[in-house]
Amino acid sequence: HVQLVESGGNSVQAGGSLRLSCAASGHTYLNYCLAWFRLASGKKREGVAAIEVGGSQTYYADSVKGRFTISQGNDKNTVYLQMNNLKPEDTAMYYCAAGDPVPGIVAIIFRADEYNYWGQGTQVTVS
Repeated sequence: HVQLVESGGNSVQAGGSLRLSCAASGHTYLNYCLAWFRLASGKKREGVAAIEVGGSQTYYADSVKGRFTISQGNDKNTVYLQMNNLKPEDTAMYYCAAGDPVPGIVAIIFRADEYNYWGQGTQVTVS
């Protein structure tokens, strides 16, 4: 059982930056995946960034490449999403998720139903 708690969401003007945090607790696994998904009103949940905990391989949606960076804390139980040059289209509820998708395949890494554990979400609003 894994518990995930996100923080760091806020309202920010276009071009600004935010740093989201996800704290994981409970039983974790060496090779699991931590990911950030976002859900905007009227749209389906989409993956934006993911990291394989065991190997630190990272993945990014094309829409956030060069602007967002996912990273792990030294204790491997915290994942961060540094969000720079934010755009209005980044407005969404951002969720941290943990799961065990097939590694190395982006289409699976970013498939929401591959993830068993989800945080409560943190709202990002860009205007």
